Amino acid sequence: MSTKRKIIFFCLLIIALLALDRYTKMLAKEYLMNRDFKSYLGDTIRLGYAENTGAFLSFGADWPENVSFWVFGVVPFILLLAFLAYCLLKAKTLSLSHLLPLGLIFTGGMGNIADRLIYHRHVTDFMNVGIGSLRTGIFNVADMCVTTGVIVILFQSFKKDKKKDEAPQTAP
Repeated sequence: MSTKRKIIFFCLLIIALLALDRYTKMLAKEYLMNRDFKSYLGDTIRLGYAENTGAFLSFGADWPENVSFWVFGVVPFILLLAFLAYCLLKAKTLSLSHLLPLGLIFTGGMGNIADRLIYHRHVTDFMNVGIGSLRTGIFNVADMCVTTGVIVILFQSFKKDKKKDEAPQTAP
């Protein structure tokens, strides 16, 4: 696939997933805010509105506003822009299968940073999954994008390492 097509596909993926993230957060605000959690599939999936001013599992939520703004908003925004530039520059040498998880990670990061910058540090979360008392934290589509991107990269890394181990060994 040509570099131009990879970049177009990469950018369309980012735009589509950012739109999905914004749309689902808007729906959560409209239909879940100030209501009890809704349970589906035998309480495996719960939908409910939550706002998080911290990072993963509310880490840093009690930090001073100024510190939180810089640590969770401005610095990651700058780093993600540099990450995007890296992805676009490496598009020529990366395969689409290696470029796509990077797009997922970028999208997820930007989705949550957009919330932080638009809604004064507050990220909208609304999904929770689990069985019984074994449950995830509350998350959103942006979080799913980051997680999926990281998992794909890990699988690709294991696959690459396995191929390396299976390659015939040559004598020195």
